Amino acid sequence: MNDTSPQAGSTAGPTACVLVIGNEVLSGRTKDANINYLAEELTKLGIPLVECRVIRDVEAEIIEAVNACRAKYTYVFTTGGIGSTHDDITAKSVAAAFGLDFGTHPEAERILLAHYGDKANTARMRMAMTPAGAHLIDNPVSKAPGFRVENVYVMAGVPVIARAMFDGIKGTLKGGRIMVVQTVSTIGISEGMIGEELRVLQDHHASVDIGSYPFLKFGGFGTNLVVRGADKAQVEAACADIRAMIKAAGGTPLDGETEGEELK
Repeated sequence: MNDTSPQAGSTAGPTACVLVIGNEVLSGRTKDANINYLAEELTKLGIPLVECRVIRDVEAEIIEAVNACRAKYTYVFTTGGIGSTHDDITAKSVAAAFGLDFGTHPEAERILLAHYGDKANTARMRMAMTPAGAHLIDNPVSKAPGFRVENVYVMAGVPVIARAMFDGIKGTLKGGRIMVVQTVSTIGISEGMIGEELRVLQDHHASVDIGSYPFLKFGGFGTNLVVRGADKAQVEAACADIRAMIKAAGGTPLDGETEGEELK
């Protein structure tokens, strides 16, 4: 286990935030593929992903976001901006956020020299620079490591590398209670037909979260109703009432998610 402890802002259990850093994501040139993966993996650990931000390659903005989120959430994961080019400023910005010196990490330098050999030029060796005292995150794909400072985990933006880095650290994260998730779906009943009834049902089952996800299938509307909660009995009770609600609306409840073209 690492030495991370829950930060201010944690409620019943650990929470997480993802900061996606890069002008290329905001411009639309690069499509982010890391948020969904991290959300799914963190959920499996019982660590809800509470917030995501996409930030420009601007040092002041990175510093502000890192400082705000590390004080609010148990874990902060950044992706992007730790490569070898001039606009890769995430590592330096994280050092500034913590008020730490920024320089070459001896172990990161050793890893990169061993990997690149006589091709270890100045640009590539920039990837060995971290905040003072940072703990390295292994990169089995391209070797240039990420790093951790307290509860902030700084990872690459390339999806295959980000996933490999996260796979290497997830066993060190302190998870919470894993949520129970069940879905009841129906075809032919749109969420607009049951919106008011669903609001009443959510108020009645305040201990669970009920999400409504409309879709198109066979040219008609349908709805997936997803119930999430910490207690299985409470989730099942809400699902039973959802089935009854669907029947009262003239539909047929189906256990499990129905695939279709999601409308939101």
